[in-house]
Amino acid sequence: MFEDDPIPEKKLDLERLSVEELQERIEELKAEIAACEEQLNKKQSHKSAADALFGGGD
Repeated sequence: MFEDDPIPEKKLDLERLSVEELQERIEELKAEIAACEEQLNKKQSHKSAADALFGGGD
């Protein structure tokens, strides 16, 4: 494992969560997914721009 690698989180026991807690967890995960997708789109745009500028992408 490398220093920059995130510390793995323990698996959450979903059986113990209430309906409200599960709904809250889903909203948190959706927000995290949206943030990841936004970052992915930015990186893909930067890569496309660099490929266009330097003739990469072959």
